[in-house]
Amino acid sequence: MVTNVTNLSRSGLYDWMAQRVSAVVLAAYFLFLIIYLVVHPGLEYAQWHALFSALWMRIFSLLALVALGAHAWVGMWTIATDYLTPMAFGKSATVIRFLFQAVCGIAMFVYFVWGVQILWGI
Repeated sequence: MVTNVTNLSRSGLYDWMAQRVSAVVLAAYFLFLIIYLVVHPGLEYAQWHALFSALWMRIFSLLALVALGAHAWVGMWTIATDYLTPMAFGKSATVIRFLFQAVCGIAMFVYFVWGVQILWGI
């Protein structure tokens, strides 16, 4: 059995489920935002601020941030394992794949923390 230490997921089924569930959460979030913008055509800062000050919207936004991170991680891991291969990069493929995944993971973490700071005003 081959074990990939850079894969933070448990299995292909787990990755598939994480991708689908996170896609549904993101779709619901963005559909809500689109509908909200259509229903409130003359949206001003006060309304926008009131929406994102509501606890339920902050939680919904935090859930969307977590879903975005999970969705992005599975997608980037899939790209790394499909295209950063020894056939394409020789013996250095493992190092290149690790660096790619490390940069993606750090970027996702930074964006997540930044999003939490924006949402909760920390």
